[in-house]
Amino acid sequence: MAKEFNVPPVVFPSGGNPATSTQQRRLPTAPFQPPRPANPSIPFMSFDIGSAAASTSFSTPQFGGPPVGISANFDDEPPLLEELGINTKQIWNKTVSILIPFRVDPKLHEDADLSGPFILIMAFGLFQLLAGKIHFGIILGWVTVAALFLYVVFNMLAGRNGNLDLYRCLSLIGYCMLPMVILSALALFVPQGGVVIFVMAAVFVIWSTRVCTRLLVELASCGDEHRGLIAYACFLIYMLFSLLVIF
Repeated sequence: MAKEFNVPPVVFPSGGNPATSTQQRRLPTAPFQPPRPANPSIPFMSFDIGSAAASTSFSTPQFGGPPVGISANFDDEPPLLEELGINTKQIWNKTVSILIPFRVDPKLHEDADLSGPFILIMAFGLFQLLAGKIHFGIILGWVTVAALFLYVVFNMLAGRNGNLDLYRCLSLIGYCMLPMVILSALALFVPQGGVVIFVMAAVFVIWSTRVCTRLLVELASCGDEHRGLIAYACFLIYMLFSLLVIF
């Protein structure tokens, strides 16, 4: 005889059968979508790419002509060296005038510049580099100190009437470095430590000293009466540069 158990009936909240409620619970839900902005005129705030691309439009800028101050034709533009204030013809004439120590034209050196001296100083350092000596920093430092030294000495000798400025002094010292450049180039083919290199150095030092002294005396006032002292100061300056070549 089988025993019977009283099992209470199962009641679902939806009132339907279990299969129906399970199917309803397993239905996939739609993915989360952010709410649309209240102002649809701002396209970058919308997550709908299609609507943003459709509602956004950019107008192509129209240029009626060239901007003010800019020439439309590049043929009318001046050369680059002229814009930088570098006169190659003037630099060449000044350099050639140094090659003739007895016929130097002081009028060519009335307009001081630093482009020519910089080229000569770099050439001097390049020939020193070919000789195995790296003296670029020493040369630039010595030129600066030499210009300050000659500027102070000349103005102390001339007194209140001295009109030599530091810019002109630096320009003259740089241009008178041309004999030193030639000496450094010739020293590449001459044995170091011999009598020949000393004689060559003496000749080129006197050359630079004479040219620099004459230019200083002619271009600056109250320098003629102190020509000997100015020549001695110039001799010391170029003697130092010749020592770089000799040793």
